[in-house]
Amino acid sequence: MLQDPNIRNPIAISLGAIAGALCRYYLTLWFAQRFGTGFPYGTFFINLSGCLFMGFFATLALERVVTISPEVRLLVATGFLGAYTTFSTYGLDTINLLRDAEGSSEEGSRSYLVAGLYWAGSAILGIISIQLGIILARWGK
Repeated sequence: MLQDPNIRNPIAISLGAIAGALCRYYLTLWFAQRFGTGFPYGTFFINLSGCLFMGFFATLALERVVTISPEVRLLVATGFLGAYTTFSTYGLDTINLLRDAEGSSEEGSRSYLVAGLYWAGSAILGIISIQLGIILARWGK
C-alpha cells in the first residue's frame, strides 16, 4: 500500500506541510515578540527565507543532485515550503518564466511580457482580491 505513489505523495506533502506551517507560526510569534507588530517582520523574513530555500532546493534537486526522490521533492517544495510560504513558489514560477523567455528567440519579448505580467499581476491583483474579499465579507452587514 505504501509503495503506491497515490498514497505516498499526499503523505509526503502532508508531513512537509505540518512542519512548514508550524515553522511559520512559531517564527511569526518570535519576530512579533522580539521586534513588535508595527511591521510584519515575521512574514517578511519568512517570504525571503522561503525564496532563498526554494531557489537552493530547486537547483539542488534539478541541476546538482539527481538522487532526491519525488516524495522528498514534494515533501520539501510543495509540503514544507507551500505551508511555510507560497511566496517562494511565486518567486520560482517568475524565475522559470524569465528563463523560458531567455531561451526563446522568436517570442522572447512576448515571453518577458508574460513573466512581467505574472510577477506584477500576482502582487497587484492579489492586493485587489484581498480588498474585494473584505468588501464581499462586509456586504449586507
